[in-house]
Amino acid sequence: MPIARLSSRALISVTGEEARPFLHNLLTQDVETLKDGELRFGALLSPPGRLLFDLFILGDGDGVLLDVAADRRDALVQRLSMYKLRAKVQVAADDRPIFAAWPQTSEGFIPDPRTPLMGGRLYGEATADAAEADYDAHRLSVGVPDPTADAPQDKTYPIEADFDLLNGIDFQKGCFVGQETTSRMKRRGSIKNRMMPLDFDGPPPAFGAEVLKGELRAGEVLSGHDGSAMALLRVDRIDGDLTVDGRPVRLRRPAWM
Repeated sequence: MPIARLSSRALISVTGEEARPFLHNLLTQDVETLKDGELRFGALLSPPGRLLFDLFILGDGDGVLLDVAADRRDALVQRLSMYKLRAKVQVAADDRPIFAAWPQTSEGFIPDPRTPLMGGRLYGEATADAAEADYDAHRLSVGVPDPTADAPQDKTYPIEADFDLLNGIDFQKGCFVGQETTSRMKRRGSIKNRMMPLDFDGPPPAFGAEVLKGELRAGEVLSGHDGSAMALLRVDRIDGDLTVDGRPVRLRRPAWM
């Protein structure tokens, strides 16, 4: 079973007697019922409801560890510090490494909350025998978006990145930042675009390349590698023949969708 260190991810420790209610009122996921050692998937949104930070939330004693994009960690620490005001909360970087094992979990790894097909994650020391690129290829094979790579900051709604299908939003928990827009999209079924994988022959199209259904725009290509890429697609134009830069591409509906 491959194990890779995820150098693109980093940890933030949130501690203090008000740590859980503080995060519960901000994030798309229920934090107050999170058990020690339990892992959940969620996000911090902008007030208008667009994705700012995708994250995993790990119960760590009375506190919480946040697994975030490494190049966005300082920005999230700063934003959380801005929100906390007089709350009895401490927010700090945590330098423990992050590992992933797939396609199943391995001993010591916590199951990925998005889908069992993604394997598991470990926070601490482990021995890697695969590269992070191998894990990214597996992610694409499962059809799971990488919001950090695929969703430009403050441009994408979480439902467009499939958070509602990957256990990233608790619609029963009550308020969170951006909750009104997110709940309205889900309640009204007004979901016009979703991230879904495309398969093709050869190298991936450029990021942002237009996906066409005939002469109609059907979406745009996001991150990818040889043979496969994620795309943001109009749900009313995904059936039928699709092309990118004049070559055929094939929509692949993930098993979890």
